[in-house]
Amino acid sequence: MNQKTKDFAKLARYLILQSTTAAGTGHPTSSLSATDLLVTMLANGFFKADLENPDNPNNDRLIFSKGHASPLFYSLYCLLDKISYEELLTLRKFDSRLEGHPTMNFPYTEAATGSLGQGLSVGAGMALNAKMDSLDYKTFVLLGDSELAEGSNWEAAQIAGFYKLNNLIAIADINRLGQRGQTMEAWDLDNHKAKFEAFGWEIFEVDGHDLEQIDHAFNEINSKEHNNIKPKIILAKTKKGAGISFLEDKEGWHGKALKTDELAKALDELGEVDTSLRIELPFPSLSADKILKQVQDDTKPVAATSASPSPTQISSEILKLRDSKSLLSPRKAYGLSIAGLGSTNDKIVVLDAETSNSTFADIFKHSFPDHFIECFIAEQNMVGMALGFSRRGKIPFVSTFAAFFSRAFDQIRMSQYSNSNIKYIGSHAGVSIGEDGSSQMALEDIASFRAVHGMTVLYPSDAVSTAKITDQATNHFGNVYIRITRADLPFIYNESEEFPIGGSKTLKSSSNDVVTVFAAGITLHEALKAYGILQKENINIRIVDLYSIKPLDLDVISKACRETKALIVVEDHYPEGGIYEAICGSGRVTVPTHSLAVNKIPRSGKPAELLRFEEIDALAIVEKVKALI
Repeated sequence: MNQKTKDFAKLARYLILQSTTAAGTGHPTSSLSATDLLVTMLANGFFKADLENPDNPNNDRLIFSKGHASPLFYSLYCLLDKISYEELLTLRKFDSRLEGHPTMNFPYTEAATGSLGQGLSVGAGMALNAKMDSLDYKTFVLLGDSELAEGSNWEAAQIAGFYKLNNLIAIADINRLGQRGQTMEAWDLDNHKAKFEAFGWEIFEVDGHDLEQIDHAFNEINSKEHNNIKPKIILAKTKKGAGISFLEDKEGWHGKALKTDELAKALDELGEVDTSLRIELPFPSLSADKILKQVQDDTKPVAATSASPSPTQISSEILKLRDSKSLLSPRKAYGLSIAGLGSTNDKIVVLDAETSNSTFADIFKHSFPDHFIECFIAEQNMVGMALGFSRRGKIPFVSTFAAFFSRAFDQIRMSQYSNSNIKYIGSHAGVSIGEDGSSQMALEDIASFRAVHGMTVLYPSDAVSTAKITDQATNHFGNVYIRITRADLPFIYNESEEFPIGGSKTLKSSSNDVVTVFAAGITLHEALKAYGILQKENINIRIVDLYSIKPLDLDVISKACRETKALIVVEDHYPEGGIYEAICGSGRVTVPTHSLAVNKIPRSGKPAELLRFEEIDALAIVEKVKALI
């Protein structure tokens, strides 16, 4: 083994120890265990990247799924001459870009990590993106052994084997110790091997501190003999705190920086280091030269917009049904709309969790099979893969029954820290889905998506608004949740209407309105029915389609408070965190405001029966209005 690689590893350990002691906090021992693995990968030319251009589409990608090993991550980029020693000592400081876990403030971070069990899914998305775009970059993912208890890792392992992602390379740091003691499988590499082999991976077992073995494993991965259809994993037996005797394989050191006297002892043991050493990476293949323009076109975030650059082109099938006064479900309108957008925007990819014949994402699948990814019933991995696609410049639309996004909430939550551009499509929302029963009814989804910083939450009420809103989501950079109704519904809007983010539609109003009813989705249709009933009794109410739940149309709320005596919010959702609480929290409400929401545990039944049972139908609105006046 080249002596210089050993010297690089020694310097990396020196930098890890210095930076964490300067911070007074961090995870030095978790970083030391993986040092030899990552240094060998970089120093021996197995990782190719144009570091002057982090967004070069053909750069290899490196994801630290064990994000708490960020001291190693930053030390590597110090060795690559992209962080100065002085900056390295700002680790975890308030004004430093070197945060406790990798974030997008540091330009070489592929995705924000730290919530364990997510990096392999992101890597799978990036690896599949490379195949989709005919690029030859590889995606490397550093895994910790503790996080291999997370089911999302096995969802990712299974899908990587299914899609034959031979450009995905995982490096598992099996150091035996977790936060509070020994991990579930300790150093049982045979157990890990059996599981990854079962999912179709090729395994390379190494002593994670034997530089010769590590180098050989990477060479084998690169060799023609192993250039097969399987994803690869290096299972490395390592020691936490490796290289410092009083830390090595010792419990009680997780997440603890060395004190000054302990640092002096460790550095004395480490011996002399050459702080001038720097690693130079090989450049990506020449194919990157042909696509460098895509750096600006495909991967650079664009400013969020509130309106489409041009009027939405609505599917002719939607317009034909509207003209014939037929019914059409918003979920099918979504399928028709995303397929239409796919014909003009090759950045769109659609991921679905084995529900595409219900979400109607299968319309896109039949039109653009190369841009459709079947993720099966593994929602956590699906969202993680979507983040991988998003980080490589795609616009992923992720669809499933809205209730099942709750399984992936941590992945959705983490995506906000990665400057992501994901469109979540949740169908079958609310009690209005009918006979399938409570397990399938999303009644918390608005609350959970509203809680994510920067998330846009939209709720169309007919096929035309669904088409327009789908287009709005495509042209808006940022995460968007669209709540889609299952039922076949009448058309409300014509094709000339536009639905900018942050807007609303006042459908019925007069100077004599006594109350304003805010609704969206299925309850908008109930509000319109209530309007017709009350009109016969000469009672005027204002009807507002609040299709943009986040951000809200604050002006329409203020106007309703000025011009009517009370507000009624009708929603097919639990009251907690829903539209009612969004309006009440807007700071614009100055009149009594009343909630009609799902307040009982729902059951199977006809949609109309369930709307009546929960008292969110037209009759309930009529009764509430009369009670108020």
